[in-house]
Amino acid sequence: MRCTICGSQNFVQNHVLWDGLVSEWQLAPHEARYINAQQGTACAHCGANLRSIALADAMRAFLGTDLLLAQVNVQERCANMATLEINEAGTLTPFLRTLPRYTFGAYPEVDMHALPYADGSFDLVLHSDTLEHVQHPVHALRECWRVLRPGGALAFTVPIVVGRMSRSRDGLAPSYHGNPATDTQDYIVHTEFGADAWTHVMQAGFKRVELHTVEFPNAVSMLARKDAGA
Repeated sequence: MRCTICGSQNFVQNHVLWDGLVSEWQLAPHEARYINAQQGTACAHCGANLRSIALADAMRAFLGTDLLLAQVNVQERCANMATLEINEAGTLTPFLRTLPRYTFGAYPEVDMHALPYADGSFDLVLHSDTLEHVQHPVHALRECWRVLRPGGALAFTVPIVVGRMSRSRDGLAPSYHGNPATDTQDYIVHTEFGADAWTHVMQAGFKRVELHTVEFPNAVSMLARKDAGA
């Protein structure tokens, strides 16, 4: 396994799930293992965990490059690319902030149900493990589609339990991501995404979705492209 951000092949393993979350999500032992890997297996050099690396792979695909993200000449490749990052995308954020036309939308201050940007403002929109906290994910994805220019793309991750279908947590006991000792409504989970997560993207108006994976099923990212004629 190689980090496609910095190129290192050295990784460290961290245990990040807690028993309460495993119980709330009714995770089998093998599901808990790969979700732990998604969040807790990290590059020993740059610190990127697997979901950040998967997101970087989606971004590299959009840029049309096989280079490591750290090797990309942002002034050359991204000079005219307007990029929106919603919430911080882990260790990818420092790279994104070097882009010449970068905008940061702080979540939850920026409402994903009503993004405060004009239609067709961006070439690339990114968010990472944020959509599960949004009450109406298809609506939020439709907002991402709206603010993209024709030919632009949305790159994002959500935690996916690949052996089941997505389910709403409406009517279930509240479940939070983050430190269980400091739960806030910002971290409450509204949707547990499963193997059909890509269908939410299509419902939002996108016509093409690519999946990028790191050590499947450990980490999966999606790249959804807006048609050039849309």
